[in-house]
Amino acid sequence: MGSASAQAVVVFGAYGHTGRFVVAELLEKGYVPILSGRDPEQLRELAASHPGLDVRPASVDDPGSLDRALAGAAAVINCAGPFAATAAPVIEAALRAGVPYVDVAAEIEANLDTFTDFAERARAANALVIPAMAFFGGLSDLLVTAAMGDWTSADEVHIAYGLSSWHPTAGTRTAGTVSRDRRNGRRVRYSGGQVEYHEDALPTLKWSFPEPMGTREVIGEFSMADIVTVPSHLDVPEVHTYMAAEAARDLAAADTPAPVAVDEDGRSAQTFVVDVVVRSGGVERRAVAKGQDIYAVSAPLAVEAVGRVLTGRTRAVGVASAGAAFDAADFLEALGAHISVEMVR
Repeated sequence: MGSASAQAVVVFGAYGHTGRFVVAELLEKGYVPILSGRDPEQLRELAASHPGLDVRPASVDDPGSLDRALAGAAAVINCAGPFAATAAPVIEAALRAGVPYVDVAAEIEANLDTFTDFAERARAANALVIPAMAFFGGLSDLLVTAAMGDWTSADEVHIAYGLSSWHPTAGTRTAGTVSRDRRNGRRVRYSGGQVEYHEDALPTLKWSFPEPMGTREVIGEFSMADIVTVPSHLDVPEVHTYMAAEAARDLAAADTPAPVAVDEDGRSAQTFVVDVVVRSGGVERRAVAKGQDIYAVSAPLAVEAVGRVLTGRTRAVGVASAGAAFDAADFLEALGAHISVEMVR
């Protein structure tokens, strides 16, 4: 493998909110981003602020355009939602090109489809496909895996999201609508070792976050991509996620504005605490991550994943979540500039 500086990485959906963070992170880490996506106009606009980068418009309904976009690249990061529409075609293109695929999908159904539809083919091709390599799905999976340590199974996993606010991007809103339509408005949870669809109202509970956040009202069974990533490789029959009630209200309100940049990196003022509790036979292990801006932090997660795949620092082949593909504790340590992590045993 050559140095990062010699390696081109396609960012599909490069001009989207998360895509822009990914392009910036790739540049910072010495990669050469190839800007791709379906809107040539938005690609040209983005390229104007990054002179010299290759622009390759591509559409998921035109496999040839995807093949041209991936030509000569070392990897592809799919940032273009809704992933129900984009994941499969871009994975197909990655398999044809023989390059690793990473996406930032938070859509539960799209992530399930990736595991279901591509597990055997990706393994047979000796390829690595890593869905949900982002704040939702990837980060918590790394935290759960690191917290479990030497445990191979646990009775239950609880993941509580303490978001100071949640200003959803247009992409988040679209993805939410697609997911709701796919499950006919039902809710989803992971219990008894399986994904269940249900009609019950979500409970409101109290969760004791570490200080300075403290005890907060959370919405229970607020299922995110974690209910796909964690059980994909860990023997845990119960995976429950919780969302700070004020962030859930922000997300639900139609008039909540999109994120606004407050620093030179383009991050919003939103802060987060992800509090992971793993229980097994009366023993509890805990991991806590803190940082700023859930969209911005998806970029170092995805780019670190690509770097590890390209340098052979992986533990899996086929379709694999973050915790299965990488040394979780080591990966989290590498994110030190972006996320502070504390293990509580």
